[in-house]
Amino acid sequence: MNEESAENTNESRAARPKSEAFKEFIAQQWADPEDVHTTAIAAASFAADRRARLSEQFPGERIVIPAGDLKVRANDTDYRFRPLSDFSYLTGLGGDHEPGAVLVMEPREVPPSRPGATARHVHDATLYVIPPAGRDNEGFYADPRSGEFWIGRRPGPAEFEAMTGIETKPLKELPGGIRLSRHPLRKVGTALSMMRMVKDEYEIQQMRDAVAATIAGFERVVAELPRAIAHKRGERVIEATFDGHAREEGNAVGYETIAASGPHATTLHWIRNDGQVHEGDLLLLDAGVEVESLYTADITRTLPISGQFTEVQRRVYDVVLEAADAGFAVARPGAKFRDVHDAAMAVIERRLGEWGIVPDHEDPEAKLYRRWMVHSTSHHLGLDVHDCAQAKRDLYMDGLLEPGMVFTIEPGLYFKPDDLAVPVELRGIGVRIEDDVLVTADGVENLSAGLPRDADAVEAWMARLRH
Repeated sequence: MNEESAENTNESRAARPKSEAFKEFIAQQWADPEDVHTTAIAAASFAADRRARLSEQFPGERIVIPAGDLKVRANDTDYRFRPLSDFSYLTGLGGDHEPGAVLVMEPREVPPSRPGATARHVHDATLYVIPPAGRDNEGFYADPRSGEFWIGRRPGPAEFEAMTGIETKPLKELPGGIRLSRHPLRKVGTALSMMRMVKDEYEIQQMRDAVAATIAGFERVVAELPRAIAHKRGERVIEATFDGHAREEGNAVGYETIAASGPHATTLHWIRNDGQVHEGDLLLLDAGVEVESLYTADITRTLPISGQFTEVQRRVYDVVLEAADAGFAVARPGAKFRDVHDAAMAVIERRLGEWGIVPDHEDPEAKLYRRWMVHSTSHHLGLDVHDCAQAKRDLYMDGLLEPGMVFTIEPGLYFKPDDLAVPVELRGIGVRIEDDVLVTADGVENLSAGLPRDADAVEAWMARLRH
């Protein structure tokens, strides 16, 4: 390699000793690790049941589920690793220590147990992982992606097997011919999305934990509002407060926090969060903590920054709350998923009509009122903030609600500051109220009920937290 090409590689800045004496010395005099994983993780039995249910849907077919790989952030630095959700769902693993891992479910036919019976088709699962470099391996100190000196100790195959109950082998033993892609085959992805719509006992507890951590994060934000008001980029103060809380109490945020103050609240996915926070404006905070198992909450509250709504702000807020309550009223087993949206939209249409801002139109399907709420009222929630995304539309929007489903109810109204179709006093006001609900045997449980929703209750809650 010539000097010029050396300067264009990462080796040009590396200064690691390469002598045999050093390699021999660094491999010696290390204590045995104390954090060896020898017991099953809490999700292991639930993940085994999920694999069995998936197996029944694909008799005789090999199923390949990758964990995904590290993603370069800049040059030789990577983003923090998060395994793909389907991999986590089927293995129970949620940490950052299995980049490159692959779950393979090989089909096997079980002979009939008695004459006249039919054979059963099952799958044998094997987890393939990259073993950590041993202390006698140069990668121990020289590999910045997997070396213990760089990223800390990683479990080995035996530990993964103890944690998951899945036979585990080194990745180099992955059978030849297996093609890896970021996502499993579409039909497998669809099947998993359908399975993930109904949460098991473990998942429901994870969702409760994620919601509880998120509520605590909202409380911390309210306490920090005075500092946000004083800062030149107060939205960043809010974002940093919640995101820091998410790292302290969970894995991270489940999605980029929306900390939208004033007219920014009329942008649905405002994640720039570089604006000022002013007394008299509203703050739309849409945020969720992702716990260590990777399940995330997704909650929105719209808060008066001064602690009290103005008359116009409260008028808009009350319509959104009424729409949300209408969605709650129809959410029960046997109802269609889209019924929640339709009920909320009926309120929005009626109230905006009463305000006289929706023009008449001869086409009843014109739905001109949707100008001020273009998004859907609900989406499934779980390992992904928009969970079960590969499910067929007729089984998602037109699917029936079942006990164990977890989804959002989140109507809103957004009057952009340059919207000449509405009165001046409405321009720049954005309101969304979003809760996470669990379908029960006879209705829904509002998992996020610990955060007040009624305007008076919001004001009282904020006053208590700020004094």
